[in-house]
Amino acid sequence: MKLAYIRVSKADGEQSLDLQLDAMEKENILKEQIYQDYASGAKDKRPGLESCLKALREGDTLVVWKLDRLGRSLKHLVELVQDLSDRNIGLKILTGQGASMDTTTASGKFVFSIFAALAEFERELIRERTIAGLQAARARGRNGGRKFSLTKHQIYLASESMKKKDTVVSELCDELKICRQTLYRYLTPDGEFRKAALKVINAK
Repeated sequence: MKLAYIRVSKADGEQSLDLQLDAMEKENILKEQIYQDYASGAKDKRPGLESCLKALREGDTLVVWKLDRLGRSLKHLVELVQDLSDRNIGLKILTGQGASMDTTTASGKFVFSIFAALAEFERELIRERTIAGLQAARARGRNGGRKFSLTKHQIYLASESMKKKDTVVSELCDELKICRQTLYRYLTPDGEFRKAALKVINAK
């Protein structure tokens, strides 16, 4: 199934969603499958996007008019694309610089893989810095390791929240003081436990 996300800047009252709506109509996407936001800037919350990402299921495709409608920044965009890839959800960009990205095609899958590689590259850099920091700490007689991002209580709380359709994922992440990627490392979009969550729950 195809779901669409559209957005215009609320800073410019002259902007309209009509152009994007027309594009989605040509893609045969029903109005009830289109999520929208009037938002601008990196600090604006996007409840439409949150609802859309929560509604997407494995095998679905997210359709966006332009790539800049989706991410607040390059880092945010890479995280979103990686999240979609991890959940086996396709992404199709209709126009603009990212128009070649359509994971229903071979070339689109290649572009998608580049985003995944960028995210993996970023994780490896963080991992290398973490290992180097631990080695330096041990050399000074201090031992340490990666702590769980969520406690057992927080995991149960997040699980129950994710099972509710009206839960706004960004607000839940703010409450837990974690990012979306961390939340989905522990839980599925339906609130089911992943391996990371089970590891915390079963820890002594």
